[in-house]
Amino acid sequence: MSAAPSGLRAFGAVWFVYFAGIGLFNPYAPLWFKELGFSTLLIGAVASLQSWTRVVAPYGWGWWADHGGGRVRLIRLAAAIALAAAAGYLVVRGEWTVAACTAALFLANGAIVPLSEAALAARLSASGGFDARRYGRVRVWGSLGFVVAVVAGGALLQRAGIGLFPLLVCAIYTVLLATSFRLPQGGTDAAPTSAPPPVLPVLRQPAVAWFFASVALTVLGHTALYAFFSLLLDARGYEKSAVGALWAVSVLAEIVFFWFQGHALGRFDAYRWLQWAGLASAARFALTAAAGGSTALLVAAQLLHALTFAAHHAASIVLVSRHFPGALRTRGQALYSVLGYGIPGVLGGLAGGWVAEHHGLDTVFWLAALAGLGGTAAAFKASICDAADTKPASD
Repeated sequence: MSAAPSGLRAFGAVWFVYFAGIGLFNPYAPLWFKELGFSTLLIGAVASLQSWTRVVAPYGWGWWADHGGGRVRLIRLAAAIALAAAAGYLVVRGEWTVAACTAALFLANGAIVPLSEAALAARLSASGGFDARRYGRVRVWGSLGFVVAVVAGGALLQRAGIGLFPLLVCAIYTVLLATSFRLPQGGTDAAPTSAPPPVLPVLRQPAVAWFFASVALTVLGHTALYAFFSLLLDARGYEKSAVGALWAVSVLAEIVFFWFQGHALGRFDAYRWLQWAGLASAARFALTAAAGGSTALLVAAQLLHALTFAAHHAASIVLVSRHFPGALRTRGQALYSVLGYGIPGVLGGLAGGWVAEHHGLDTVFWLAALAGLGGTAAAFKASICDAADTKPASD
């Protein structure tokens, strides 16, 4: 077995803290917005700002990194901006000012994952193929950060009240900024010596287009989870500690997959995992909608997160690395954030807010199940196109 590339622990530390921030924001920000008096429609709109920023921020940061180098330098800059935006939550309470702080926070956040994913992927591909096993062992720290934040955050907010939320967000981003200075510079972080190749020809490949369509549809279903799952549980009478526990169940399932993903991804093609993830998404969100007050059904649905997120994300990273190698890597990761998460997140947040307001939260999750089926169909099409592209020409 080859020696581990240097700096992997630093990436794990950054992802632990970054995803702790997501683990605090996604479940509890909607509850804080509700405490501020925001309507369900407005909560969906503000929560969707996380996705709106993903439409422009990742590619903008990625373009800057590819043309000027310094991925790690930009990660540190982004962490500083995110901390300043998080500090705004300590003093603002109005709809527009809270929305402005949220937008600034996630415009900065939009740099951290694609730039760190690209830097890590470059280190893990230095000897040839992408090292999925080591990627999983690093990525699992992000999942651990998420579950620690969601459980500890739920307990703290249950005792101290949701008003503590802004202070916790600010504390996490303070630690993120400090942790970013542990990331190694040099090597893959060097400035480019020539103009990077264009990305549009890759996007025009049918297999790549269908791959991004599959990711977008599956993630579209997950916007119901990120924006409305806590509200659904609150409406069904669950306490904040129980909300945190149900979120934690999903992330524990995710951790198990990431830890063993090197073996899992080696046994089946990445497109096959995308297909299974789409089917599991349909089942998960249908179960969530139909569960009513059944905690057992909700736990079963949350356990499917191992497939709907962890397997889906791991397979997607493999395919992004395959289709966007070398100097295309940073922009490939950025496009994955924009096309796979940004645009569907915006559509899901706004449409989901309207559907929840007029037809109820259960309907949002039934529609999310349909999106999962669409993601499955697109993954099948991507696999067919990829096989056709790689098939040797006949004499």
